[in-house]
Amino acid sequence: MRNLMTDTAHDDSHWGLLLARDCEAQGLLRVTAPYDGSPVAEVETCSVQHVEAALSAAYRQYRDRTQWIPLYERIGILERAARLMTKEHSQLALLAAREGGKPLADSQVEVTRAIDSVRLAVNELRTNAGEVIPMVSAKSGRDRIAFTEHEPIGVVVAVSAFNHPLNLVVHQVATAVAAGCPVIVKPSEETPLSCLRFVQILRQAGLAREWAQVIVTCEIPVAERLVTDHRVGLFSFIGSSKVGWMLRTKLAPGVRCLLEHGGAAPVILAEDADHKLAAAALLKGGFYHAGQVCVSVQRVYVPGDHARGFAESLARMAGRLIVGDPTDSRTEVGPLIRPGEVDRVHDWVSEAIAGGAQCLAGGKPRSETCYECTVLLEPPADARVSRLEIFGPVVCVYGYDQLDAAIEAANSLPVAFQGAVFTRDIDLAMHVYRGLDASAVMLNDHTAFRTDGMPFAGLRESGLGVGGIPHTIREMQIDKMFVIGAGGR
Repeated sequence: MRNLMTDTAHDDSHWGLLLARDCEAQGLLRVTAPYDGSPVAEVETCSVQHVEAALSAAYRQYRDRTQWIPLYERIGILERAARLMTKEHSQLALLAAREGGKPLADSQVEVTRAIDSVRLAVNELRTNAGEVIPMVSAKSGRDRIAFTEHEPIGVVVAVSAFNHPLNLVVHQVATAVAAGCPVIVKPSEETPLSCLRFVQILRQAGLAREWAQVIVTCEIPVAERLVTDHRVGLFSFIGSSKVGWMLRTKLAPGVRCLLEHGGAAPVILAEDADHKLAAAALLKGGFYHAGQVCVSVQRVYVPGDHARGFAESLARMAGRLIVGDPTDSRTEVGPLIRPGEVDRVHDWVSEAIAGGAQCLAGGKPRSETCYECTVLLEPPADARVSRLEIFGPVVCVYGYDQLDAAIEAANSLPVAFQGAVFTRDIDLAMHVYRGLDASAVMLNDHTAFRTDGMPFAGLRESGLGVGGIPHTIREMQIDKMFVIGAGGR
């Protein structure tokens, strides 16, 4: 078995395990390109025995406080990791594009963001300390002082998703390293390579093996064994709400939980909206990564008199997008992650059309792996494209008569994440902002806008807890207080 502690070559076809203790691999996972099914690599997979070895090693490091990594060393490791990632920028982008199907131009942006995310973690460590507690606010606190410091919460177990194979892992793993927590990460079986490479980079940067380990498995019992163990301090999950909420019910008592699911992001255009600006923004927000983004534009509400005109304009632009091989620099929209997703999206679109929706662009598979960029006008309210997260290149446009009715429709689903409003009227913008069920509302921008330091939180069925680099670090720590008395004076 290859020892990836010392092997820095990451463009070969075979990847070994990244566990703290050498064990025999259970088998091999064949990673293929979602665009054409061509082989990308083979990855050794893990068994329940690997899970036990990984948890034992991580928990041992956490329980032995003499092994905790000092703050200055964590800063140094992350700084060196950011420099290594910068040197490998092109290779990391190509790797992500090959295994995940996101167009190369967007994968390059993802790598830049991932590097920035690591640096944001360093900035958080340099600037965020504990606090002094004002003890003299109570008579009993006289002659006492108190302060808090941040301590790691424990072993972090992270389950990641395929759609941002590098940056999502950075948000889960680099934050754990920053917080001082040993971390075990299970990447998506479709996109394990970016995760493996990032953990390799952390080790090259000086992180000991036991502090960052990777479990690659396609077997549900193995994954559940990892997640539900009593030695887990925090469980971080990015993926479907069905799986996330199910796993939450199986956590051991006291385990903290961060869940990031999806939504069906709403956008409201006011009467005075700049349609040209809105169409350009929603084109990107709706079809970026073929719509496989948890805050991708899905439901667009437009004043009734303008709904068809806006939808037709958006459809014309969507029809001009270049769909194809994600490793081709000209490609703007790549494949869905697996052929079955093409079939699913087409079923949903066909159902909406049969129910009365007008298909103004797309509406059919382009190949076994790619779906045409689709714009639907007035899908029925009970169609799946109106009720559930599409996670595909489909944008739905609805006309409305009253603004508050559009807000009510936007709020009608059990999911809530990010939303948007297009208007030149600040009072109207504030009205929509206050009315939308959302953790963030964008003005004159699409719902998928994000910087890696801002809070990022799904509400209701869309998630639990707050993401974003500084916020995740804080979720992975506890505030420990020390109260000092005057010694009887």
